[in-house]
Amino acid sequence: MSVIEQRTAHTADLDDDTKTAIRALMDAAFGGVSDDTFDNVLGGMHALVFEDGELIGHASVVQRRLLHGGRALRTGYIEGVAVRSDRRRLGHGGAMMAVLERIVRSGYQLGALGASRDGARLYTSRGWQLWRGPSSVLSPDGIRRTPDKDGALYVLPVFTPVDVTGELTCDWRPGSVW
Repeated sequence: MSVIEQRTAHTADLDDDTKTAIRALMDAAFGGVSDDTFDNVLGGMHALVFEDGELIGHASVVQRRLLHGGRALRTGYIEGVAVRSDRRRLGHGGAMMAVLERIVRSGYQLGALGASRDGARLYTSRGWQLWRGPSSVLSPDGIRRTPDKDGALYVLPVFTPVDVTGELTCDWRPGSVW
């Protein structure tokens, strides 16, 4: 019988071996990730699932500012949701999301994430709403549309009502802005 353990930790409390395991899990789950993409999962809270001491699941929430309706919303942005391929569809993703959603609901005005088609099922089943409006990024050159992300963004409203048909603009960062 396997021993499953879930942990929650801030990036500051992750040792190098755990960070290396997170990177390896993400590389396996997503067919490789850039250094910038990996960097984007750091700096916040991590939900980790271990089986017999080996990392089999990871997700994190980092703070971002998203612009919507003339407001800059303090947003808990979900990053790096990955479960080892032979351990998917066993509830690990939902367990990690439950931890991160509690953090989002307690500390942010809005939750947001970008989802793959496969991942979207998990998020919608948990009450995340598809963003149906246009998406943009506040780049160093001004606001720039990100049409490739339209239809792949989800939000979890917390304290601030949002119009999911309006424009949503994210803050700038290296790598994938969403």
